[in-house]
Amino acid sequence: MILVSFKGELAALSAALIWAIASFVYVIMGRQIPPLVLNFAKCTIAIFLSVLTLFLMGDSPSFLQQAERVPLGLLLVSGALGIGLGDTAFFEALNCLGARRSLLIEALAPPLAALFAAIFLGETLSVRAWMGIVLTVGGVTWVILERVPDDFQGKLRPWRGIGFGVLSALAQASGAVLSRAALAETSVSPLWGSLIRLVAGVLILLVLMSFQRQIWAEFQPLRDRRFLFILVSTSFASTYLGIWLQQIALKFTATGIAQALTATSPLFVIPIALSMREKVSLRSILGAVLALLGIWALFDMK
Repeated sequence: MILVSFKGELAALSAALIWAIASFVYVIMGRQIPPLVLNFAKCTIAIFLSVLTLFLMGDSPSFLQQAERVPLGLLLVSGALGIGLGDTAFFEALNCLGARRSLLIEALAPPLAALFAAIFLGETLSVRAWMGIVLTVGGVTWVILERVPDDFQGKLRPWRGIGFGVLSALAQASGAVLSRAALAETSVSPLWGSLIRLVAGVLILLVLMSFQRQIWAEFQPLRDRRFLFILVSTSFASTYLGIWLQQIALKFTATGIAQALTATSPLFVIPIALSMREKVSLRSILGAVLALLGIWALFDMK
């Protein structure tokens, strides 16, 4: 009964867990391949896996035959914004600010998504739900804000980084609202939603890549079989499964709640760090507890 009642919330948390684990791998891979190429490669792999899954399931796009073509347009715009523009802007923010500062700005996405959903979709959240979102985002922010040695080695460009960080948060929030509008109360399945968003995102990435000289030379690391195997494995988990789970969350729960729960990836880093025998501060633990109270409030609202 819990799995049925809270499948949207559980899907969001599962996506956050997958993205937390994948982030460790992408940090290492990012040293060998530019972010734009890495994003394009992992999305392309996820598209192939999604098409294969839909073929094996015999899931045809019946929603097109039922005159539900508006969701198709919404999902295309959602993918262009969230995956194409949002992810690319976040990667640029990472290059300008580093991971900790960029994640802090990204924490704006859940409340923005809830606000946009209230304005454009008429979604209303209870006081308890809003408290849950605030506690969850607040706990994650508390963990990110911890004063730890900054391992950012690039040239700090604060205003450019803040600009791209805010752009990323706005794109992610807008993409989530559009996905929610396309998936809720329609026959479009989460997997089809994921595939359509990925295709739109890749098209935007192709446009962005066309403005860069010698971009195709950056694909050289993909000739390494070991590197390619790791990329395919990580793309299967983080992009194929992760975005599929995110679409399930947006179909079965409110936009703000889905965004708040998928933003909890930094919390899952804590047990991973403990398993690797790394030191975890009391502040991080308290921030995780605060976020868990918010998650509990979101789960207990039904």
